Amino acid sequence: MGAVLLDGIVGGLQLGLLAMGLSLLYGLGGILNLAHGAVAVTAAIVASLVVDGVGYPIGVAAVIGVGAAALLTLAMDRTVMQAVYKQEGEHRVLLSLLLSLGVAFLVDGLLEWRYPSGALSIRIGGGPVDVFGIGMRRGSLYAAAIALVALGGMIFFLRRTTLGRAVRSIIEDEQGARLVGIDPARVRTLIFVVSGALAGLVAMTNSMSAPVDVRSGFAFTINALIVTVVGGLGSASGALLAGLLLGIVNVLSAFYIGAYVTSIILLTAAAVTILVKPSGLLGRSR
Repeated sequence: MGAVLLDGIVGGLQLGLLAMGLSLLYGLGGILNLAHGAVAVTAAIVASLVVDGVGYPIGVAAVIGVGAAALLTLAMDRTVMQAVYKQEGEHRVLLSLLLSLGVAFLVDGLLEWRYPSGALSIRIGGGPVDVFGIGMRRGSLYAAAIALVALGGMIFFLRRTTLGRAVRSIIEDEQGARLVGIDPARVRTLIFVVSGALAGLVAMTNSMSAPVDVRSGFAFTINALIVTVVGGLGSASGALLAGLLLGIVNVLSAFYIGAYVTSIILLTAAAVTILVKPSGLLGRSR
């Protein structure tokens, strides 16, 4: 039971990190990016190509992969999303869903056509490590450590830096932020790029326990959306809390009931949250 809970916490940290960028992006501009999983998979495939084709060390390849994910989101922000930013309210949300879904189909299709067997699997050598009397795989511990550092960095950025406070100001009151000289468009572009980098980082950590291949994008996107909805659209802390809760629920349901109903349980959790508290656990009503 203890090992299952620890695995759930590790998975939850990754889910929280995956959803954090998505949640912040929605809070800043009402954007829901359905290409989030495709961005993560792009990072994994690029890293695997750098390792297998160029022969770079996995650490260098991981950095390049995360950079590729960030560049992909920057390209999205500068191209297809420009039409989205011209819209307001529900029209912006709907158009962002449609266009980002198109990007997801395009990226997934290209990757499956060009690299049908492409996959990233980072193998961490060594035996299990004792954690509170429980043997944990080294890959899981590395993944948890990286996720914790990234989450801590994001929390520090949002709470302790001037730019982070600007992000929070826009989420709270965009018009008020404009009046004090904050440019929402520039901040939104930054968070779009950061969300891509976080998605790429999650792909790297996920590959330490299971291969990430060209067909993993849909699962990444669905999980990120579920966590974002449960935690609260626009809430970074809500994404972290929901990620931890759903990560534990995910592992427990797979262990005791079966993996085939895990997705149903997670979707049910999202539906119940919408019915009971539409704004999510820590979200604010828009």
